[in-house]
Amino acid sequence: MLHGRGAEQDRIAALVARARAGESAALVLRGGPGIGKTALLDWAAELTSPTGRPLRVLRASAAEFEAELPFAGLSQLVRPALDRLDRLPAPQRQVLASAFGLGLGGGAPADRLLVGLAVLSLLADLADDGPLLCLVDDAHWLDSVSAEALLFAARRLHAEGVVMIFAARDGVFPAPGLPELTVGALAPAEAVHLLDPQLAPEVRMRVLGEAQGNPLALIELPRVVRAGDAGGPLPLTDRLQAAFHGQVDRLPAGARTLLLVAAVEDTGDLDVLLRAAAPLGAGPGDLRPAEEARLVEVTGRRLRFRHPLVRAAVHAAATYPERLAAHRALAEVLTTPDTADRRAWHLAAATTGPDEQVAATLERTAEQARARSGYGAALAAFERAAELSGDPAAQARRLLSAAESGLQSGHLDNAVRLAERAAGLVNEPAFHARVAWVEGHAWFWQGGHQTAYDLMSQGAQLDPGQRDALLVAAFHPAWYLGEPYLGACLDQLAKLDHPVARYQVAAVRGRPLPLATVAAQVGAEPRDRVQLCGLGFVSGQDAETYELASGLVARCRADGVLGLLPTLLFFLAEAELFHGRHRDAAVSLDEAVRVARDGNQPLWVSQLLAVQAVLAAVAGDEARCQDLVASALDGAAAGAEAGGRAWTLWAQGLLDLGQGRAESAVTRLAALQENPYAHQVCAYRSVPDLVEAAVRAGVPEQAEQAYTRFSAWAERVDQPWATSLAYRCRALLSGDEQDYLLALKAGGRPFEQARTELLYGEWLRRARRKADARGRLHHALDTFDQLGAAPWAARARGELEATGLRAPQPAASASADLTPQELQIARLAGTGLSNRDIAAQLFLSPKTVAYHLYKAYPKLGITSRTELAALAL
Repeated sequence: MLHGRGAEQDRIAALVARARAGESAALVLRGGPGIGKTALLDWAAELTSPTGRPLRVLRASAAEFEAELPFAGLSQLVRPALDRLDRLPAPQRQVLASAFGLGLGGGAPADRLLVGLAVLSLLADLADDGPLLCLVDDAHWLDSVSAEALLFAARRLHAEGVVMIFAARDGVFPAPGLPELTVGALAPAEAVHLLDPQLAPEVRMRVLGEAQGNPLALIELPRVVRAGDAGGPLPLTDRLQAAFHGQVDRLPAGARTLLLVAAVEDTGDLDVLLRAAAPLGAGPGDLRPAEEARLVEVTGRRLRFRHPLVRAAVHAAATYPERLAAHRALAEVLTTPDTADRRAWHLAAATTGPDEQVAATLERTAEQARARSGYGAALAAFERAAELSGDPAAQARRLLSAAESGLQSGHLDNAVRLAERAAGLVNEPAFHARVAWVEGHAWFWQGGHQTAYDLMSQGAQLDPGQRDALLVAAFHPAWYLGEPYLGACLDQLAKLDHPVARYQVAAVRGRPLPLATVAAQVGAEPRDRVQLCGLGFVSGQDAETYELASGLVARCRADGVLGLLPTLLFFLAEAELFHGRHRDAAVSLDEAVRVARDGNQPLWVSQLLAVQAVLAAVAGDEARCQDLVASALDGAAAGAEAGGRAWTLWAQGLLDLGQGRAESAVTRLAALQENPYAHQVCAYRSVPDLVEAAVRAGVPEQAEQAYTRFSAWAERVDQPWATSLAYRCRALLSGDEQDYLLALKAGGRPFEQARTELLYGEWLRRARRKADARGRLHHALDTFDQLGAAPWAARARGELEATGLRAPQPAASASADLTPQELQIARLAGTGLSNRDIAAQLFLSPKTVAYHLYKAYPKLGITSRTELAALAL
């Protein structure tokens, strides 16, 4: 029976009730050691259905030693469900098979986020049989790949009937996006229920005071007080550990030895423990004193410590040589292939100085972890192998491998730290070029563009074999830095015989090269082609870029490459925005933001939110636009500028223009024409907005220089839509009707063409040619209404009514009320795809797809899937 936990029990019971109704939820229980988190998980595990049927429960308890073993926590939780592995899409099936050593994997390491998606699919499939409760204790000790996968799955749970509850200490195990519940101290009235009623009054009062409402302390401290402990200023956790320490000290030597082996082994496998403890003088009979002291409990062939503080006390009570001997004994008995990782770590823990044989064993473990997408575990193993290396060259190699794993796992600070340590050990130019690659990318992804550029450009001078790749990569930080760095980088790129380098130089300085031809030259892998997408917009090749990006997105969906999706969906959304397909862009951005957050990609989160702000500005949603701008600028590294900064300037300038604040629009949009933004995509694309704002504000001269640059760029890229915008800018600055006609004749995208028609219609009305103006304004209004561009629609409606013609009200759109995700799912369902197929494409569970369709049908005025195909979504 739990005392004083009614609120926490109600919260958990409500989650389980929702799971029975087909909903999903996740919760993180927070609290210090002994506060009762495990007791709440135990209580939850015993919950039953209204008919008395037990819930299906999957449970894992992470352990400190396992934090360096890839998939250790995940294996505990989902192994009982692996008989359903063949029901998963092939990429997901393969990544889990590889993770758990089932022999079905193969090929290159998979995307690290794919593991989380596979876990989500597996749990959702298991929940087909009824509500599922997943309990993870001591989550702060999960290995990094398990933690990332489980949190990914938890954030994407929606309508599967799955509840995931994590128990973790305060200040560790960050779980952004998940609700949390702090498990606090018991009130005095509840605390007394845990005390032995036979305690003397003075002991009772002292224990209540020192325990501070901590249930474990209320149970354990009376033993210390009875033993005559005078107490002291120690923190409660240390007092509890000291209490357990005293109990351990009173055990016979054999029992202490057996507990020490269990403390450093962590899995509780009794067969392994007894075999390892035998050479150290302990046997099965030594278990009884520990059980009688209630320090451990044995269930089947598994030993479990009553509390992690017991384990810590056992470990602290042992001498250093005793701990070394325990690790060595465990390494001797862990000889099967499936225990190779554990053996390597026990060997490392038993080693006190350089040992090349142990270092090599641990290095093999690291390589295997990397091959299974366990990059975080690989980092730890490579780093420990480096510490055991006697040869500086071997140490440097292993440190650099650890840094590369840090880059792949998203541990960017560690990547920099390890790469710098590696660089200090050897003096080989080729090695230092590799260091520059790792360190440069780590700094770039943290927003340290200057440091990244310096490292990459200097590294390119060290090794001819790596020069091209480093200079091509240096273009990216140079792009954010602007001049003079961009110019210097382009000068170097112009000397290379490299397809991407040629395209980079041509995109910025010359006549654009055919994008499809260059893409074919750089290989078929999405990671090789993705860098061409951004340059396609610099070259004005929007349609070609859309085709390239959409093909790469489809490839990533099929192969389960989630980590690259935010980048590609950003480019896809850009193309959709520029083509006037605003709803499509909103769908792409919505998905991309979710995946970028899941993958801890702050640069892309910032950029994506900033483009969402541009869409909000077009729609005239000022509150949403400003919120998105603030979010896009939030979280930049110290001393670095947010990746989406330039786009936020465009968003706010466009918002001001739409709301009639022309002077403010000029200020914001003019800032985009200065270094370091002037060469960027949104700087060129916003020039027509700057020209319009400057003319409306009565300061056309403030836009003339930008117009000159834009006109030259439009001529260079030679695209009809760019030519049309150049004519429109000239029409605004000159007031010449012929320029308006040339702009309309050149042909533009829907939104921009409608804006040209609006401006021309306004010009015609001012020239008192109302009849001529009406057709232009009416057509513009219709386009703005279809696009949801409310400020421009209001302007067109006002102008149309000023000509004496009553403006029509916008027609209701069937899909207007759908969320971006509902629209995306409804479109795919309308093509005939099943829920399972849609789920595989969008990295969701089939039940979540079904839920969104259920929500979409009433909004669309339909009742079945067959009606979707007839709708124009």
